[in-house]
Amino acid sequence: MHPEKIQEVSMSNLHKTAAYHTLGCKLNFAETSTIARQLTDAGYDKVSFDDKADIYVINTCSVTENADRECKLHVKRAMKANPEGLVVIVGCYAQLKPEEISQIEGVDLVLGAKEKFNILSYLDDLKKSESEGVVHSCEIEETDFFIGSYSIGDRTRAFLKVQDGCDYKCTYCTIPLARGISRSDTIENVLKNAKEIAERDIKEIVLTGVNIGDYGKGELGNKRHEHTFLDLISELDQVDGIERIRISSIEPNLLKDESIELVSKSKSFVPHFHIPLQSGSDDLLKKMKRRYLTKLYSDRVSKIREMMPHAAIGVDVIVGFPGETEERFMETYNFLNELPITYLHVFTYSERENTEAAGMDGVVPVAERKKRNKMLRILSEKKKMAFYQTQLGKTLPVLWEHENKDGKMFGFTENYVRVQKDFDPASVNQIEFLNLEKILSDGTVSVQSSYESFLAKA
Repeated sequence: MHPEKIQEVSMSNLHKTAAYHTLGCKLNFAETSTIARQLTDAGYDKVSFDDKADIYVINTCSVTENADRECKLHVKRAMKANPEGLVVIVGCYAQLKPEEISQIEGVDLVLGAKEKFNILSYLDDLKKSESEGVVHSCEIEETDFFIGSYSIGDRTRAFLKVQDGCDYKCTYCTIPLARGISRSDTIENVLKNAKEIAERDIKEIVLTGVNIGDYGKGELGNKRHEHTFLDLISELDQVDGIERIRISSIEPNLLKDESIELVSKSKSFVPHFHIPLQSGSDDLLKKMKRRYLTKLYSDRVSKIREMMPHAAIGVDVIVGFPGETEERFMETYNFLNELPITYLHVFTYSERENTEAAGMDGVVPVAERKKRNKMLRILSEKKKMAFYQTQLGKTLPVLWEHENKDGKMFGFTENYVRVQKDFDPASVNQIEFLNLEKILSDGTVSVQSSYESFLAKA
């Protein structure tokens, strides 16, 4: 059953309810939203995950070291809300460990990568399990098709899936085992989804995928690139109604000068890049089987700074990879310290079954991994505050989010400075040009309207 095929609403599904919880990345959020729309079209009403529901869908992640614990935790949440509710597990962890998940008390159905978008095919005959859940999985080689997805749960921004899978063989990563080969949506379908998002008055799109710089591969069911990432963003830049488009994580070797130049001149793409590094040691990058060395990475950062001095640049980095001696860790620390970047996402290495790195020598003690993680998180905070400082006094467009937290609302500038002001419902999902005033104790930035700023200086 194709997920985009219009489903007839079954009378037996009317007034049934479904709840959803997503673990992991933006791509998972996009796919959960697609599954939720399928069930809504089939007659299921969407409710909160802590409410009593007939179906609980948990979309899992394999990147975090606590995947098993997190999965069990949310199964318990579902069973607490409704002991008779049916629990369905999908996502990367479900593909990698289906039998293990089926043994978790309360789990009724486990769907692998090929089956997760066919969830409706399995619900009518599904009964509450008294022993172990039913598994429908496949060999990952069979997952060679693309299902377009986007999330619309937050009316401020949408995560738009343009690519899935990965052909890279990084020695620490299970994503190719969980998601299969690199493949892409067609440009026509991406543009159609972007226009649908625009029609819902969503102001920002975040492009997501496993390896979005590889966009175009598998677009027509083969391994050739029918289009490139540059083709994709050039077309998306012409879509009316989208105020902002943000590029999620993109590999440094796939981020070309032409794409950076397009973003610098774009009417829609914002000056914000997130570029995985993983290590500042060339020796470790080779052990990880990354497709670049530090020279290329620093060149990419320099090109962005040349074209967009005000751009935010985020970096993924792994600490505690096998063979990361104190000297190699300090190579990473010093490399990051000297780079003109904005913030870090720091991951502590953890062993994964069926990866090359799991059998490597030079294991770093867990306590040392945690220590290095803390050092880089402190560096990240310093980098971010230094970047924020350079933005104070500027008048920048802020997109306000819907959450009211203790009377405050929050938003982001185009270059990813997080700001706050007193909650005003009229500002929700609106873009306002505001003067960035000062950094507050919680790490956000206070703002003034341009007129208030002018009076204060007069």
